[in-house]
Amino acid sequence: MLTLDGISKTFSGIRGHTEAVRDVAFTVARGEFFSIIGPSGCGKTTLLDIVAGLTRPTAGEATIAGVPIKGPGPDRGVVFQDFALLPWLPVQDNIGFGLAIRRLPKDERRRRVAEHVSLVGLGGFEGSRPAQLSGGMKQRVAIARALVNDPEILLMDEPFGSLDALTRETMEQELLRIWSDAGATVVFVTHNIDEAIVLSDRIAVMSGRPGTVVDVVTVDLERPRSRGTLHTEEFIRLQSRLRDLVGGNLGADGS
Repeated sequence: MLTLDGISKTFSGIRGHTEAVRDVAFTVARGEFFSIIGPSGCGKTTLLDIVAGLTRPTAGEATIAGVPIKGPGPDRGVVFQDFALLPWLPVQDNIGFGLAIRRLPKDERRRRVAEHVSLVGLGGFEGSRPAQLSGGMKQRVAIARALVNDPEILLMDEPFGSLDALTRETMEQELLRIWSDAGATVVFVTHNIDEAIVLSDRIAVMSGRPGTVVDVVTVDLERPRSRGTLHTEEFIRLQSRLRDLVGGNLGADGS
């Protein structure tokens, strides 16, 4: 489905050059929930931006079903950490914003928005503006806005990082339900090892800057999963292995 082959990215500025990622390679299967973890500054968001088509690699190539990624497209939906909602629009119009830009017929937009309002559990809040919503509800709007365009790949950049612990756990379970119902492929960036274990089929562990892929770990734990039910010996062994991989591959500056 998604292939990264020899991806490197160097940013240039007045202070010189910064190599964010180096020779990154992995594949993501159709329908897979694939997470990327690693120390701060290792290039996780840079990789997501490359897949989203928001930045071009300095070297290497990213492809979807064999087609090179040249820029943004409706086959990819992006969910950011800071929600990025339009504050003057109600929930239904935030969700349908991309459909309006694409000039889909109004009846089709209404139908698809209604389906996704239901999918993310926001029935009754269609007319509410972002300022009237909790953090978890805002993130549901952001997820619905990404999914309403029927993307093949959902890209998520630490979407629950700003939420409190209880809301975060709730949203993890909601995301698993939505992923199961929608059938999209998910590439998920997180700093949280437990979160990655709860959500993922496989986890790519990155080194410190410049980020490289140290290992891709398969999560062989039965679904459904939750934080409350995963503190088994298998979970603890996997958690320890991931911590060792991350901690043992910090960059020269400790990041």
